[in-house]
Amino acid sequence: MRDSSNIPAWALELALVVTTIIWGGAFVVLKGALDAVSPGWLLAARFFLAGAILAAVFWRRLRDNLDGSHLVAGLMVGLPEGLAFLIQNVGLTDTTPGRNALLTATYCVMVPFVDWLVQRRRPGANNLVAAFMCLVGVGLVSLRGDLSPWLSGGDWLTLLSALFFALNIVAVGRYGSAHDSVTLTIVMFFVSSAVSLAYALAREPLPHALDLGVDFWLQLAYLVVLASVVALLIQNVAQKKVDPSRAALLLSLESVFAMLFSVLLYGEPLTPQLALGFALVFSAVLVSELAGGRGEGRA
Repeated sequence: MRDSSNIPAWALELALVVTTIIWGGAFVVLKGALDAVSPGWLLAARFFLAGAILAAVFWRRLRDNLDGSHLVAGLMVGLPEGLAFLIQNVGLTDTTPGRNALLTATYCVMVPFVDWLVQRRRPGANNLVAAFMCLVGVGLVSLRGDLSPWLSGGDWLTLLSALFFALNIVAVGRYGSAHDSVTLTIVMFFVSSAVSLAYALAREPLPHALDLGVDFWLQLAYLVVLASVVALLIQNVAQKKVDPSRAALLLSLESVFAMLFSVLLYGEPLTPQLALGFALVFSAVLVSELAGGRGEGRA
């Protein structure tokens, strides 16, 4: 991975913004891909191919670092990650890309409370404020046009996926610092692929590759190459030099771009209560992320 010491900070910050644009667009791309292939098979292919590409690019690093400890750590990190993406993608089949991205972003607010349960680290006042703002924001997002509360099954699944994303963040915090990041990521990708493959074999029909159109293969390429491999490498290089608070702020733009793309490309209606709810949830994410100092893409 390229040394970031000679790259100006503004260029790295711009690269992080590009990363959030890629992740934001991935929600709309995912929605289109799920019209052709069921969630389990799609994610199994996505993460297997992403892991294989990273393993090929960094094979020397993988050879030098892969051991039992990395396998166990990758399993502990990859299981919640795989379940989170699987539940999120199943939920996306019954909701819009914008709502899926917005409700997924609530994981940022959940992390301190999950960390409290797992690591016994008590959340601060800013976390309580963020949680309240997030709760009100989700409540507004759930309102119908006649102001009656409603969340689809896909919305509820997305909120459940956010909990597993929060568990993944806590697991990364526990196991990440003692292991090589690239090796751990490769193992995590393969574990996530295995989780989705197990679900697909148990519950989904086998897709016929010859029946899939060009659009699907382009969508899969976007998800594998851009949203998984390229975005990850940009993030890992940039965050070595960019201030953690600024990085968290920039990465939180993922949900903004996801909502923007969903409105412009998918045709999702932007009602006043949805806009206000989005603003509250995004503000809650900012409060939580600026306190924590690190964010990751969830598309």
